[in-house]
Amino acid sequence: MHSFDVFTHYERVHWQLKDIDFGSVDKDLVKPEHVVMAKSGVMGESNVIAAVHGFLNEFVDDYDFSTFAVVWGYQEVQHHYAFKSWLEAIGEAVDDAPVQAMREPYAPGSTPAATLATNIISELTVNHIYRRVSAAVEEPVLADILLRASRDEAGHAREFIHYCRRRLERKPEEIPSVLETLYVYTSDQKIKHPVSLFKSNLTELEDHATIDTGFDLFLEQVADQGELDELQGKIRQVFGSLVDKDLSTNGKVRRALAEVLG
Repeated sequence: MHSFDVFTHYERVHWQLKDIDFGSVDKDLVKPEHVVMAKSGVMGESNVIAAVHGFLNEFVDDYDFSTFAVVWGYQEVQHHYAFKSWLEAIGEAVDDAPVQAMREPYAPGSTPAATLATNIISELTVNHIYRRVSAAVEEPVLADILLRASRDEAGHAREFIHYCRRRLERKPEEIPSVLETLYVYTSDQKIKHPVSLFKSNLTELEDHATIDTGFDLFLEQVADQGELDELQGKIRQVFGSLVDKDLSTNGKVRRALAEVLG
């Protein structure tokens, strides 16, 4: 099983929370926007329990992917606790109520391939943002956490791509749902994430930093001009390799979708 190879690889190379010296946090280098980004990370990563629950419900016939989902979930929980620990190290309390509100599992996607495609997009997006913010943050412990998490997300994206490609080989009739997912998430000048689309209306999140808060801060203070286009272009390139089509623009995504539906 592919998940066994992933599991043994993670055992060899993955970091642990104890590797981070939270006692060495330099509070003099902490800026208000760093606190917002860390709180945004806590909220984004806390979605993992809902996601794993959803995966296990939707992929009841796929032990291999389900096993990967559990391994993936462990690493995402680790990110959640890393951001939480950093906040506590600088004296910032983390409210459990908004985290608890994220618990409800996701409903199944339009197809299993669409669910996998959604997660490819979310992993590529967060990988990019964590890496870029890490380079912009002066406080070394937070920068380290962001860089470690970014590398993890890159690995997660690779595995979701693997499982999506395998699914489409067996179920090519699910290709339209993958193209629809790509269009939904990359059709405008916004950063979209499953947490944004499915959890943003929770009343418990009012007046609290969310993953969208972090995305907005990234675009306002870190991103270069045209960087969102660059990120979306990378995502379209990955999807193009999955369906063997040129998806380099929104127009081409629409045409490809029309072709497979026609």
